[in-house]
Amino acid sequence: MTTRRPTAELPAGPSAVQRSFDGGYGEGLDRGVSLGGGGLFFVAWQAAYLHTLASHGIRFEAADRLVGTSAGSVVAAAVAGGKLNRLHSEVSLLAKVPALLSALAPASELHPSQQRAADLFSSAGDSAPSTLRAIGHAALAAVTPNPRIMRRNISVALGRIGWTSEALRITCADAYTGERCVVTRSTCTSIPRAVAASSAVPGLFPPQPIGDRRCMDGGVSGTGTHLDLMAGAKRVLVLALTDGSEMTEGMMTNHPGGSRQELADLEATGTSVLFRVPDRVDMLELMTPAAIPGALAMGARQAYSDLGTLNTFWG
Repeated sequence: MTTRRPTAELPAGPSAVQRSFDGGYGEGLDRGVSLGGGGLFFVAWQAAYLHTLASHGIRFEAADRLVGTSAGSVVAAAVAGGKLNRLHSEVSLLAKVPALLSALAPASELHPSQQRAADLFSSAGDSAPSTLRAIGHAALAAVTPNPRIMRRNISVALGRIGWTSEALRITCADAYTGERCVVTRSTCTSIPRAVAASSAVPGLFPPQPIGDRRCMDGGVSGTGTHLDLMAGAKRVLVLALTDGSEMTEGMMTNHPGGSRQELADLEATGTSVLFRVPDRVDMLELMTPAAIPGALAMGARQAYSDLGTLNTFWG
């Protein structure tokens, strides 16, 4: 007689959260920060911007919600874990950056399977479920380095860091279903794994296993800032790569006017928004280490200009 083995319970994964400004995801929150994606350049800009303001007494770790997406997930994790000074130093001192470069800068030559996934993402003019699934399936099929490498490198860049903050939300997307997922402390996964998932640009980096899901870049959801997660909060600081004003056709699952509409939708929930972007962005240099010094200087300069405004806004 054959004894039937019990079915194993599948491990839990990050929660799939439908994008909706009617969900009231931010109701009752006083202060929020959303840090968007934008490659190595935007890691440097955000780190310099926030570090400069923090050095003048603005405590972003006191936010009731910190949402990080892709490059922004690196910075959000550093802020939430009290590692912003370390991250800023790592980025500033280029000799100490190899781990961060390895984590966020892709190889110079891609395999055909990688290029296919990257092209699908870059040319995607909408965020329809079928579009997201096609990108995700290509990302799963791409020949990429072992997922452990990216997690290890992020661990080196951020240092010893635990999930101590209930405020932190890291976004990613299920590479198989295309669902937008949100990783929190209750997901019971490590910060490096969550950040690696949120930063896993299709084709460039491997989707990361989190529970029973394989998760890719949080920007593969039609937004790089996920402002609906703040809907109803009193005030929110948003750092985004661009406002989308120069976009004439859809790309990377975003469509022209999408960023402005997202901001308007958040403000319509009663949230006061302070929105900031870098003064200058070269989309072809986002993953280039040579762009770091300029990004650092720009972020610090803009922070000094915004100091009075942020002191008043943040309270």
